[in-house]
Amino acid sequence: MENIAITKHFNNLVKEQIERNERIKNQSHKTDFSKKDKIVIGLVNGDGIGPIIVNEAKRVIDKLLKNDIEKGKIEIKEISGLTIENRIKLNKSVPDNVLLELKSCDVILKGPTTTPHGGTLESANVTLRRELDLFANVRPVKIPEKNIDWTFFRENSEGEYVLGSKGIDITPDMAIDFKITTVAGTRRIAKAAFDYAKNNGKKRVAIVTKANIIKHTDGMFSSVCHEVAQEYPEIEVSDWYVDIMAANLINKSIRNSFEVFLLPNLYGDIITDEAAQVQGGVGTAGSANIGERYAMFEAIHGSAPRMIEEGLGEYANPESILRALVMLLEHILYTDKAKALQNAIIKAEEISNMTGEKGGNTAKEFTDNLLKFI
Repeated sequence: MENIAITKHFNNLVKEQIERNERIKNQSHKTDFSKKDKIVIGLVNGDGIGPIIVNEAKRVIDKLLKNDIEKGKIEIKEISGLTIENRIKLNKSVPDNVLLELKSCDVILKGPTTTPHGGTLESANVTLRRELDLFANVRPVKIPEKNIDWTFFRENSEGEYVLGSKGIDITPDMAIDFKITTVAGTRRIAKAAFDYAKNNGKKRVAIVTKANIIKHTDGMFSSVCHEVAQEYPEIEVSDWYVDIMAANLINKSIRNSFEVFLLPNLYGDIITDEAAQVQGGVGTAGSANIGERYAMFEAIHGSAPRMIEEGLGEYANPESILRALVMLLEHILYTDKAKALQNAIIKAEEISNMTGEKGGNTAKEFTDNLLKFI
C-alpha cells in the first residue's frame, strides 16, 4: 500500500473515532423499565448450535412469562437473517434489515454467531455492540462450593475489537492493527463497575490492564478508572497486570479475595473465558452487553460448528444461554422470575448429564428437567 493511501486510511480512522467520542460524551438517554407498558424481547438464533439452544430458551420464556405475554406486557419478537450464510451473501456483519428489527426491541437474547477467519467481514457481536452502543459486557461467575463470586465488567466498545477489521497491510509481509481508549468510554464502564459494587455490597474492585507495556491506551484506562474510584471511597481498589490475573484465577490461595473486575475489551474477553472454565466450562456462563438504550444477552461460547458437523448439535448445553436469560430478566426488573430460573438451572444441573456427546443428555432433555422446577 502506498504511503498516501496508508495516511488517508489512518486519518479516516482517527476522524471516525473522534466523532464517536463526541457522541459518547453527549449521550443521556437511559431506558427505565419500571415505566414501560410493554417490553419487547428480541430472539436471534445465530449459527451452529445457536438455533438449538435459543429454541430451549424460548420454551423457558413461554412458560416463565406466559401470563405477561398473554396480557401484552411482554412481546417476543423472533428475528431471522443473522446466519453466517446470509451475512456472507450480503457481505454484511449485520444485515441492515436485521439491525432495524433489533433496534425495535428493548432487550435481545442472542445465540452465538460465526465469524469467518480472515477476510474483512467483521464479527456480528462487534458490530452490534457498536451500533447499539453496548459498552458494558457483564459476566458473572459464581461457584458457591469454592467460595467464588466474581463479576467481570469488560469495556465493550473500544480497545482492539472496535478497529479489529480496519487494520492496514503496509506491505505483503507487514500488517498493523489499532487499539483505542477514550476517557469518556472508560469512565462509563468504570462507573458501571463501581456502581454495581456499591449497590451489591461488594468491597473490592480489581483493575486489570497491561499498562506497564501498553502505556498510552492501557495507561489511560487505568488512570481514568482510578479517578472514578475516588468517588467510591468505601471500595478497595487494586491494580493487576492481565498475565498475573490469569494466573491468580487458578491460584486457590488468592482467587477467593476477588469480587468485581474492571477490564479493557480484549483482556476482558480472554479472562472471562478462563473464569468460565473455572466454573465448569464456557457452556455454563452467560453474558450481558448493556448500553443506555439497548441491552443484549447471550451465551459466552461460540457456535460450535464441530458439534454440528459431527451430528452432535442436539447435545449442546443450553445452560449458558439460560444463564443469560436470568440476566435479561434481572435487567428488565423481573427479579422474582430471574431467581426462579436461576434456582431451576441449579436443580436441573444436579439431575442432568451434559457431556456434549452421545450418551449424555440433549439440550431438550436439560430443559425438560429445568421446566419441572418452574
